[in-house]
This record gives sequence, C-alpha cells and structure tokens, in this order.
Amino acid sequence: MLIVAFGDIHGQEKYFAKIKELPEANWVIVTGDLTNMGGRKEASIVIQELKRYNPYILAQIGNMDRIEIDAYFDELGINLHGHGRQIDQNLAVFGVGGSPPTPFGTPTEYEEEELAAFLETAYEEIEAVPHKILVSHSPPYNTKTDIVGRGEHVGSKVIRKFIEEHQPELCICGHIHESRNIDRIGQTLILNPGSIDRGYVLVNWDGQVLQARLASYG
Repeated sequence: MLIVAFGDIHGQEKYFAKIKELPEANWVIVTGDLTNMGGRKEASIVIQELKRYNPYILAQIGNMDRIEIDAYFDELGINLHGHGRQIDQNLAVFGVGGSPPTPFGTPTEYEEEELAAFLETAYEEIEAVPHKILVSHSPPYNTKTDIVGRGEHVGSKVIRKFIEEHQPELCICGHIHESRNIDRIGQTLILNPGSIDRGYVLVNWDGQVLQARLASYG
C-alpha cells in the first residue's frame, strides 16, 4: 500500500500535478489548511482538483480553514478530524485538525483540552487496530517539526503527551511551513513535509511494516 500525505495547500492546487506518485497511491491524506481562511466553496475547489488525480482521499481542517469545512468533509465521508479510519486489516489512520491558539486569531483554533478530546475520540474508534498513523495538523511540541523562524517551539503539548503515552508508529503533521523535518518521540516517527510547495510524505505499508519518508519535487 502506498500513501501520499501533504497539507498546507492554501489554494495552491497546481502542486498536485508535481506529485508523481499521486495517481498510483492507495490513499491520499490531507493534513489541513486547504484554504486561506476559506470555507466550503474554497475547500471544494481543492478537493475536486485533487480527485482528478486520485479519488481515495482522507482530509481534515487546519487552523486556516473555516469550521464549515469540517461538516463538508463529514458529508463527503472523508473526515479525519476527531475520527479514526481503518484502511487495511492491520492499519488505521486517525486525526486531529485545527491548531492550538495562535497570535493571529485564525479561523479554527482550539484550547489544548479540546484537542485532547478530539484525539481520544478518534483513537477510541481504531484502538484495537495494531498499526496506527496519527495525522495532526499541529506538530507535537518541542520537536524538530514545530520550530518557527525565530527558533521558538510552537507545537501542541497535548499532542506530544498523547504520542508519548500511546506511541502510534507514525505522526504526519504540518502547520509550521518552515519546519519541514523528521523527528522521533519514543517509537513514533514524526514527519512534517512543510507547506505543499516544499514537498510531501510517502508512506509504504507491506501489511506488517510501515516506512515513511519526506519527498521533494523533481
């Protein structure tokens, strides 16, 4: 199984054509921020363009997406925010969208306690599945994946705590465009591909082992 994951699209659908693995992927995961403070209309443009390359999509809102997009994803049956999805006999994906509060007052921000509730709800739906991928729009706190330009760590402390306690095999995140990087918390591999102009994540699953890496264009 091949999974292609990315986020922080912000209406830049032109990059879909540059992802050479996109048409062959079994699943495409969007980690959030499809729009720039857009709603259902703007998100539907992104999703319809993505479907031209691959219809097998799972997606969730980011902090720059208005909350109405969450309901739109529910209607499409593709929502990961607060949900878990079993995508193979032994593999599941679960997600938490939005972000902790930012200085910018973006459309979908949550207190850490709210993020914890979304995480627990999603995890409960797939807890029995042995292999798990966490898709969190916000990266976990104090990692190589949550550093803003001035060197400050701005990720979610509750997402980090959840990973420390539950140890999913992978965490694919985004939100911090400039923090394209890989890190590890215990047994959990953390990948932030950065904004879509910087690249994406490739995940291979052979039924027993998950392998993931950052991919670039060209």
